[in-house]
Amino acid sequence: MNTASASPHALVLAQDVRALLGQLRRRLREQGTVGDLTPSQASVLLRLERDGPATASALARAEGMRPQSMASIVAALDAAGLIGGAPDPADGRQTLLSLTEDCRALVAQGRAARQDWLARAIDRHLSRQEQAALEAALGLLRRLVEA
Repeated sequence: MNTASASPHALVLAQDVRALLGQLRRRLREQGTVGDLTPSQASVLLRLERDGPATASALARAEGMRPQSMASIVAALDAAGLIGGAPDPADGRQTLLSLTEDCRALVAQGRAARQDWLARAIDRHLSRQEQAALEAALGLLRRLVEA
């Protein structure tokens, strides 16, 4: 993107939005985590949750990493009881990895904790008028994301 075409005010706003969203992401992460996962492990779990069962090689391609690196991530997640494998019905030589029910419960608990923290923070720190302004700002952010 050519930032020279953006106004100085838009450049400052963009920097502020990015920084603030990064801080919010970190605060949310603090509120509900699935154990002590590395970012790569968390990314694999989120991919399996979002996209469904996958082979280790498909995960490696999707995550842009070497199969050997994915093998160590898969081994750690399996040892922690967060993923399990079953033979691929289309190719019995392959193993399809998926989230365990324990992992799904932990993910749901983490999301609920983050949601609860954010709802309480909004309620506690923002007036009704500020909450309305936040709602309006979300509409603007949606437009940016969808542009």
